[in-house]
Amino acid sequence: MTPDKIKFGTDGWRAIIAQDFTVYNVARVSKALADWLLQKGRSPAVVVGHDCRFGGELFTEVVTKVLCANGIKVYLAKGIISTPMISMATLEFKAQQGVVITASHNPPSYNGYKLKGEHGGPSSPKIIAAVEALIPDDVTIPTESVEYWKAKGLVEYVNLEEMYVTYLQTKFDFAALNKSPYKMAYDAMFGAGQNVVRRLLPGAVLLHCDLNPGFHGQAPEPLDKNLQELSKTVATTPEVKIGLATDGDADRIGLYDEEGNFVDAHHILLLLIHYLHKYKGMNGKVVIAFSVTDRVRKMCEAYGLEVEVTPVGFKYISEIMTHEDVLVGGEESGGIAVKGHIPERDGIYDGLLVYEFMNSTGKTMKALIEEVYAVVGAFVYDRKDLHIENDKKNAIIEKAHAGGYAKFGKYDFNKVETTDGVKYHLDNGGWIMLRASGTEPLLRIYAEGNSKEETADILQDVIKEVL
Repeated sequence: MTPDKIKFGTDGWRAIIAQDFTVYNVARVSKALADWLLQKGRSPAVVVGHDCRFGGELFTEVVTKVLCANGIKVYLAKGIISTPMISMATLEFKAQQGVVITASHNPPSYNGYKLKGEHGGPSSPKIIAAVEALIPDDVTIPTESVEYWKAKGLVEYVNLEEMYVTYLQTKFDFAALNKSPYKMAYDAMFGAGQNVVRRLLPGAVLLHCDLNPGFHGQAPEPLDKNLQELSKTVATTPEVKIGLATDGDADRIGLYDEEGNFVDAHHILLLLIHYLHKYKGMNGKVVIAFSVTDRVRKMCEAYGLEVEVTPVGFKYISEIMTHEDVLVGGEESGGIAVKGHIPERDGIYDGLLVYEFMNSTGKTMKALIEEVYAVVGAFVYDRKDLHIENDKKNAIIEKAHAGGYAKFGKYDFNKVETTDGVKYHLDNGGWIMLRASGTEPLLRIYAEGNSKEETADILQDVIKEVL
């Protein structure tokens, strides 16, 4: 029987639990990681942990056993951890890699395997490709227990939540934040951020901050459609002026203003650039994924900041952050990293920065967004995910790359870019983008218009055209 082909996508390897994401396949990937590390000729160490997903502890034990059986030391996190915790610990312990068992924002039937580099962010595309190339067809799963390897000195248990909380307390004035007149509501989406916010902001209104590996049947992705309870909570609780949500492994962010209106990642990126540069006097390059609004370029032009655009996938942004002076790096999907922190997406850290911005200025989220609009103009963004078979998804993308679309309904375009997916710049100043998901059978359709109604109309016309 031919073994499963294991392919890392834009952010790790993800697959359906018990179908492709099995103990055996996790062991195969771990053996490849071990082989790659041993090629480096050092005494390697790896930080390993899991988030709230089904089977996390089991799969983490498999990773640990395979690595230890190959003589590699493992710093093993007990209990649930977020992806930023693993990245930070990989840097702190001077480990050569980190492994997070997580499928991030994917549906609950999925689990996944993320690789983290010694710099404290996603492993580079080059390293991921090298590990992927070493995945064996066959593997022997060690029978020795984790405690056996601990007795041998190859496993060291670590409390990454405590390390992360202590670190955040050096970065933010929680005494001031906890006295804020702007109360926060936080939706963990049953994910790995729940304990941290509960500890640091005891006065916050908490939603879905308990363990539920099924996520109530909903993908833990911080999009408006998935966060209506948070929206309603903010809108109907007078003292609550900000809503924060993080995804399953707490590296992505979604926000709500004081009226319960969703604040997407494009706006969050602009808020963070505005705050760090205009208010805090910080400089550096801004690095954005191809799917991010062009309004970022407009703000950076106004502020004299350099901009670089990468393919979709935070690993590309993180790699630049390790070598250059980067102020903010981010994606449309809610993954944002900032100067002064690790080169990693971190939904909680980003949310605290915006919360600090509000409290230090005494301005609401809406007022701060109006400041952003004064620089770049008002805009509305939305995205539709079409769950379609891979063959149809690929055919649409191939047609787009071949110039097969002359217009989308009533919307004409004047420029096409193909860095990652296909992006159409519209005559009305907005844009459309078509991109196939790297981890699921779906087509993502992105759109930006000048009003909510126009953006909804653009998406409707695009869907009619491509289907």
